Amino acid sequence: MDDQMQQDAKSLIGASAFPDGFDRRTFMKVSIGTGIAAAALPVAAQTMIKTDTDGLTAGTIKITVNGKEVPVYRAQPAGKKDLPVVLVISEIFGVHEHIADVARRFAKLGYLALAPELFIRQGDASAYSSIPELIKEVVSKVPDQQVMTDLDAVVAYAKANGGNTDKLGITGFCWGGRITWLYSAHNPKVKAGVAWYGQLLGNKSELNPMSAAELAPTLTVPVLGLYGGKDTGISQDSIATMKAALAKGSSKSEFIVFANSGHAFHADYRPSYVEADAKEGWKNCLAWFKAHGVA
Repeated sequence: MDDQMQQDAKSLIGASAFPDGFDRRTFMKVSIGTGIAAAALPVAAQTMIKTDTDGLTAGTIKITVNGKEVPVYRAQPAGKKDLPVVLVISEIFGVHEHIADVARRFAKLGYLALAPELFIRQGDASAYSSIPELIKEVVSKVPDQQVMTDLDAVVAYAKANGGNTDKLGITGFCWGGRITWLYSAHNPKVKAGVAWYGQLLGNKSELNPMSAAELAPTLTVPVLGLYGGKDTGISQDSIATMKAALAKGSSKSEFIVFANSGHAFHADYRPSYVEADAKEGWKNCLAWFKAHGVA
């Protein structure tokens, strides 16, 4: 992997997401396996949380946006209406089983949870066996505006199908953490967001013209940032920059930094998982949504 691709990978998933003692060249060549991208392996099967569908309506639906069918994993309490809505935004690896499981966790708590496959126009994230290919061929080609439009359509679907979009929240992980900041700035009807270790500064491009920190002064939606103190891909300096930018606005967003965690500490299917901090972060997420009118 060349230096630029390595930097892009670190920026998107965090350098600390690579497990200690695991050769990066080998890491990139690991086969995909059961719907989880190579970048996420080796899978920590002993810690992977599995949430059943008892009492839920759960599965993939499709929403047509500008002539394109966008797959969305939906989970909700069976037969219920007027449900609070939460958008669940994936990492660069797309909507695989872990993301679907997070949606089911929300559904068990009474939410209509929707996890859209936001890379669908550019390709199938699960089809790539290396991070460099995935970034080059899919992730780097996804325009922020496309993502905002797709999420608007998902919200419209929720409103028409039993969701109460006056109680709208969004949460996302890594790539999805950045999108959480961006969509909260894009749609002021969002009641609250929870961003898990999403990039705050990062490299800008024509397709990704604004960083989270640049949008922060205009943000009105309260966003909770859940970050790792040992994340070598997202520095504490960048968090300080983001806090200063937020202080210029009125969103009352906050950060919690888990000192003992690196990047992807919530990802229970990866070696980066830190059980105690993941559970505490989840409690913080639910409390934030409740405090700001989502639950």
